[in-house]
Amino acid sequence: MTAQASNVGALQQIDSWPVLNAVAGVLWPDGTTTTHGDADRPFALASITKLLTAWAVLIAVEETIVDLDQPVGQPGCTLRHLLSHAGGYPFNGDAPIAVPQKRRIYSNTGIELAAALVAEQAAMPFERYLADAVLGPLGMSSTRLDGSPAWAAWGTVNDLLRFAAEVLRPRLIDPSTASVAYTVQFPGLSGLVPGVGRYADCQWGAGFEIKDGKTNHWMGATNSAEAFGHFGGSGTFMWMERGEPAALIALTDRRFEDWSADALRLWPAFSDAVLAEIRLTRATAGATP
Repeated sequence: MTAQASNVGALQQIDSWPVLNAVAGVLWPDGTTTTHGDADRPFALASITKLLTAWAVLIAVEETIVDLDQPVGQPGCTLRHLLSHAGGYPFNGDAPIAVPQKRRIYSNTGIELAAALVAEQAAMPFERYLADAVLGPLGMSSTRLDGSPAWAAWGTVNDLLRFAAEVLRPRLIDPSTASVAYTVQFPGLSGLVPGVGRYADCQWGAGFEIKDGKTNHWMGATNSAEAFGHFGGSGTFMWMERGEPAALIALTDRRFEDWSADALRLWPAFSDAVLAEIRLTRATAGATP
């Protein structure tokens, strides 16, 4: 993966955001990357952590350490339910608040239970499994998990660009296994994207939110229905487009709840501007003899 300094005018929009520090990075369709800001500065990733955890769990599935459809948690709940927020667990708390597969209830607890199962079956702390299975092989040397596998990772834009490249062109797992991350699990479940909105069909893959037809969303209006990723309460987001293929990451040091109204206006506009440049570059390259 070849990195280059920012040549995407749209990335400079982060300089006007109401935050102290921000950095952004693009993974281009040709596999090169562009960043704006300090791409080696670690930021709290918050719920982007869930993507790293989900990928580690999928690796554990391929290693036959766990199975997506094995029971875990309350009766009727499986690992697949937990990864896709369909296990019936609350945002935080061990006591279920619904039966599995009834609603899409966004849950840190569900992700923590999934990681705990991997740790138990692999006979090692989940932080070590994540490091051995994902961070080390991808060269994500500046990323660490320091607490909950649902929200406690720290990392850099450069490291997340390496992760995005893996998700879009998997090397650590078979593409058929990877597809569980961006294929809707248990379609038709209503649910809430915290801080964003409630949706009649709140689509989610294994760990990764899928945009689908959601409006008034944190992704751009021109992101495809197949776009997938996550945003974090620390003021971070990451999305990927398989059809391009490309990714956009933005990390800040201001909690989402402290500027949510601005973020939900600025993030989609930023995404649309970057997507326009990605698509223009791709179209121009395609037209070159």
